[in-house]
Amino acid sequence: MKKTAFITIIGRPNVGKSSILNHFLGQKIAIVSDKPQTTRTRIMGVLTEDDTQLVFTDTPGFHKPKTKLGEKMVKAVGDSIADVDACLFVVEVGDEIRETEKELIDKVKKAKIPTVLAINKVDTLENKEDLMKNILELSAAYDFEAIVPVSAKKGDNMDELKAELKKLSVESEFFFDEDTLTDQPERVIAAEIIREKLLRSLDREVPHGIAVGIEKLKERDDKDLIDIEATIYCEKESHKGIVIGKQGATLKRVSTRARQDLERFFDCQINLKCWVKVKDGWRNREGIIHNFGLD
Repeated sequence: MKKTAFITIIGRPNVGKSSILNHFLGQKIAIVSDKPQTTRTRIMGVLTEDDTQLVFTDTPGFHKPKTKLGEKMVKAVGDSIADVDACLFVVEVGDEIRETEKELIDKVKKAKIPTVLAINKVDTLENKEDLMKNILELSAAYDFEAIVPVSAKKGDNMDELKAELKKLSVESEFFFDEDTLTDQPERVIAAEIIREKLLRSLDREVPHGIAVGIEKLKERDDKDLIDIEATIYCEKESHKGIVIGKQGATLKRVSTRARQDLERFFDCQINLKCWVKVKDGWRNREGIIHNFGLD
């Protein structure tokens, strides 16, 4: 009999939720950076192995919102906990339980959802006592189905974590074809790959005011090549200059790195063109948030 489980991945920003999802799927569908709130919307990833299908939902990091976009991101986390079979709660090793994590634990308690705890980034651990402190503190806060220390970056204990999640699956026919990887349209993945390279290239105050829109994504009839045209939107005129860089150096570097990732994803040559425009205060404008598909 086939088994399935719908699992939502929750946690505060920068604990490695997207890295865990990408590792499970063996391919990048969720972007990763060291900037808070890298993930803005819910992203579904499907892992099918033998008789089991795990359907993951990667959520934005749970935080105190300061903009309308932030409010929608936090709402996406709350909504994702409803109507799933289980949660994967991710924390970073060595950290104390913060208020945002206490709020998430309260949400899981109220929903009475089986939850597995992943303590991520153990490859950075210098003192094993910090890990034991984490385990004791978190196990006292909630009765987790399992607690698994992992390193999504290096793959440590990821098979063990997957095995614990599979235990939460129930008898059911698969909901998706076995070769399904994600529900994200190609245009969305392309935009996110470009945004990831921006997040990794820019100072902390700039990236949160950036969005990427794909104006064109078309495969050429005569050759194995896709033309992609993207517009990078920022909130301030001063940020536009930072994104472009001196003599266009930053934009060129971002475009080159994005093209390389896009070619790996689409498995063909990519002709990528990027432009930069300003949309003042777009993160607090409902219509623009909607147009970017972030609601």
